[in-house]
Amino acid sequence: MREIFESTIERLLADTVTPELLRGCDAGQWPQALWEAVEESGFALAGAPEALGGAGASWEDLYVIVRSLGRHAAPVPLAEAMLGNWLLGQAGLEAAPGVLSISAQGTLTLQDGRISGELQDVPWGRHAEHVVAVTGGPSPTVVLLSTASSSEHQLRLNTAGEPRDTLQWQAATPVASAPLPKHLQADVLWLGGALLRSAQIAGAMHRALDLASQYATERVQFGKPIGNFQSIQHQLAVMAEHTAASIIAAEAAFVQADGGLNAQAAWAIAAAKVCSAEAAGIGASTAHGVHGAIGFTHEHVLHLTTRRLWSWRSEYGTLSTWAQHLGQRAAQAGGAGLWPLITAMGTAE
Repeated sequence: MREIFESTIERLLADTVTPELLRGCDAGQWPQALWEAVEESGFALAGAPEALGGAGASWEDLYVIVRSLGRHAAPVPLAEAMLGNWLLGQAGLEAAPGVLSISAQGTLTLQDGRISGELQDVPWGRHAEHVVAVTGGPSPTVVLLSTASSSEHQLRLNTAGEPRDTLQWQAATPVASAPLPKHLQADVLWLGGALLRSAQIAGAMHRALDLASQYATERVQFGKPIGNFQSIQHQLAVMAEHTAASIIAAEAAFVQADGGLNAQAAWAIAAAKVCSAEAAGIGASTAHGVHGAIGFTHEHVLHLTTRRLWSWRSEYGTLSTWAQHLGQRAAQAGGAGLWPLITAMGTAE
């Protein structure tokens, strides 16, 4: 299944996500044709159980899709839709077709079957038809909300120009709801969001490295390609190391997530987010350094990748946030428990 997913999504995105499309999305356009192609592929429902309208794919299988979304800077909430439908399935709810997003930050309350409160930083909230979230309080509930029933929209963009909107509801009836399964934490969407961004950064790092390497072979200075200079080779080698590390760390976290997005998976997810966030800063800086002045122009395609690296590294927890998580877990494990904690990827307490 994984090989089929990878070849299909790569072919789909390579054919449809062009610099012209991305620049149009920067100007506020919604890529309807791209979303229709994505939805027709069935990827948005892939993580949901077969009995509830999905394909029952594992997170390990889904990894290649999310990484490809980052590599091509796909301007649609496909990764969020996969996570949202996975969570609906975990709660025993049917998968939701159409443009689906998530929110891991908010103040939702459920009372007498009605939802009130606010959801923040909803990816593509202005274009989404539904949003999956978890209510607060002592009895967390998974809810599927219609954006048409929201009482207010506050529109904002991240550094990459991607919508990250705030939506509010007042005594609205959810489309569907169910108690959060006991094997999942209330911050399941926060963990899942960090998982997604780590893989997207890994894909974007791969793209930035390709662009920098290609430019280094084409740009001639002092009679030879700049890629022949040792200083440039060293920078690209360091960037390649961080790219490889982010790819491996993200894939390891996706494998661990098949056991559930819980405290055990959080160790691997934290490591992946720290690794990818560090790589994003170094990778974007190196790519622009290799390209020189041309890399800073709006006409060049490099910023379509690096602006996403800068944005995604801070979403669903910064490097410092997740580094603190790792440090706290390591301190709790103590000297005797640290090695088992590392080698078991978080299964040791």
